[in-house]
Amino acid sequence: MPSGCCIRALWVFNNQDSVVFSRKFPVMEKRWRLACEKETGYARYRMLPNDSQLAAAFIERKKREGSARGTGLRLSGSSKGSDSWVDDPITRHVICLSISGEENGDGSVLWPLVLNVKGPYSVLVLPLVEPCHLETYLRMCNTHDCGSVVGADESMASLLLELPSITGAFAIAHTIGDIVLGDSAEPEVIISTTSSVGGLLDSLTGGIPGISARAKPASAPAAASAASGTALRGSVTSEATGSRSFDKDSLRSFISCAMPFGSPLDLSYSNISVIRNSGFSPVDIPPADRKQPAWKPYLYRGKQRILFTIHERVNAAMYDRDEIPDRITISGQVNCRAELEGLPDVSFPFRMDIAHVESLSFHPCAQVPEHGEEKQMVTFSPPSGNFVLIRYQSPCSLGPPIKGFYQLSMVSENEGAFLFKLSLMENYKSPLTMEFCTVTMPFPKRRVVSFEGIPSIGTVSSTDHSVEWKVITNSRSLSGKSIEANFPGTVRFATWQAQRVSSNGSKFGAMIDEDSDSDTDSTCNASIEDYMMERMSKDLLAADLDEPFCWKAYNYARVSFRIMGTSLSGMSVDPKSVNIFPSVKAPVEVSNLVTSGDYILWNTLGRCPVAAAP
Repeated sequence: MPSGCCIRALWVFNNQDSVVFSRKFPVMEKRWRLACEKETGYARYRMLPNDSQLAAAFIERKKREGSARGTGLRLSGSSKGSDSWVDDPITRHVICLSISGEENGDGSVLWPLVLNVKGPYSVLVLPLVEPCHLETYLRMCNTHDCGSVVGADESMASLLLELPSITGAFAIAHTIGDIVLGDSAEPEVIISTTSSVGGLLDSLTGGIPGISARAKPASAPAAASAASGTALRGSVTSEATGSRSFDKDSLRSFISCAMPFGSPLDLSYSNISVIRNSGFSPVDIPPADRKQPAWKPYLYRGKQRILFTIHERVNAAMYDRDEIPDRITISGQVNCRAELEGLPDVSFPFRMDIAHVESLSFHPCAQVPEHGEEKQMVTFSPPSGNFVLIRYQSPCSLGPPIKGFYQLSMVSENEGAFLFKLSLMENYKSPLTMEFCTVTMPFPKRRVVSFEGIPSIGTVSSTDHSVEWKVITNSRSLSGKSIEANFPGTVRFATWQAQRVSSNGSKFGAMIDEDSDSDTDSTCNASIEDYMMERMSKDLLAADLDEPFCWKAYNYARVSFRIMGTSLSGMSVDPKSVNIFPSVKAPVEVSNLVTSGDYILWNTLGRCPVAAAP
């Protein structure tokens, strides 16, 4: 059995639990059959089920586990032999299916099936494992012990450590999910607005629009320069993301090129697309003294340069409460695009406060020979196209870009009064520039009828289930100063009709009438606000594991923004310190981009979720 990743089959389900795409790999299925025949004491080989059988098994599992992923926990309703009986959260992502219509036995179970839920689609990937691994899992599904027993020989953690194919199957499932939804875009690389060394012609001509950001093989025409201040993405990727429809031909073509016999060769959709469309040139041969790496399947030809973009996402939970501290973290990455001919090596030092960095990882092409508290040296052989060179998580060295609070109080059953008081870019100096800032109040369970209120700055609009406040627009950026923004107002909702919803989203019927005499009599002496809080407390719904912000008792506002100029974590790259070997004259540009991730303002007057620090 090969030690790498091999795939027996894969399936794509829609939100109606129907198979919309499937692919089986006969070569790997033959290996599985031979392995079953060699395994002593193992049940006879079972063929892969057809699409209808697999769909029926998938629907049956959803009913048994409560959802596509399930809970991964052994509950009172868990049945012996099911995923939840194993009592391990990983079974929410590595599942098994019992195929009906066959005799009972080990062969009627498909495991391990890697599940990736992407939008309305569910992707199932079945990697090739040893029959003994399947036997081990089946024994775990029927054990009387709950969870991983201390000192036990068999556990999900120890079992998965022996199966590197699971990791590869996850990568395949995520790639296919991105292709199905059209989200297979490359990391964003931005051209700096300042002119670089060797860029005099571009600054004079203003650049040539319509750049093809994907590095082409030698047979393709050289890419032109891009206009200053634009983002570079793969040209093939842009076409793919433009259409949100499920293109089965494109997915089928990708699978045929990326893993024709079930073993993945290259999971980069943009690489596969360029190779398929442009092919290779006879002159596209690497130097004799250098080995061409797997992450660079073709060589670049054209104008040489290196682009770096430090892209950081700010995640924050702002409570404005004395008993709960605000939390703010930065998830950053250094995106790179090295348009260099041949197979050169690139090295440069980068600066950041390593002592406060929570995590730091590098692309497989990189090596880090020098370590320091503030300065590290990284050397890499750049892949083709855009790629993520460094990933990291760290605190925000400048403090939150948006401070303040959000309050919402129900003054009646269908009307709420809200107040925002925000401080933007406090203690932020030039060249930091906030290009836009938008605050959204979502109401997924209520329909917005109207709202009243005039903000101190910006404009306001509404949809059926949200109110949006555009504090700063693209035409009016904020640089080198801070501002205060206030927005008091009221929002009116349609008549409330509460419905009891189970944890898997199915409705069991409407609640008692809102004008019930018993409820009114019990609260006749209470204020409207106390009455509403009592009614809400009685009708609280369990939080969904996949949608933690959909609990009715929680209310929040989401902030979206974009900041240019420099990083908020202290990460920096000096373009003058970038070295290329063999030496070549290539301009180096470094840009910075900061965007909002989950930047949440929790309602100060309502309930809010919080996790206690260990």
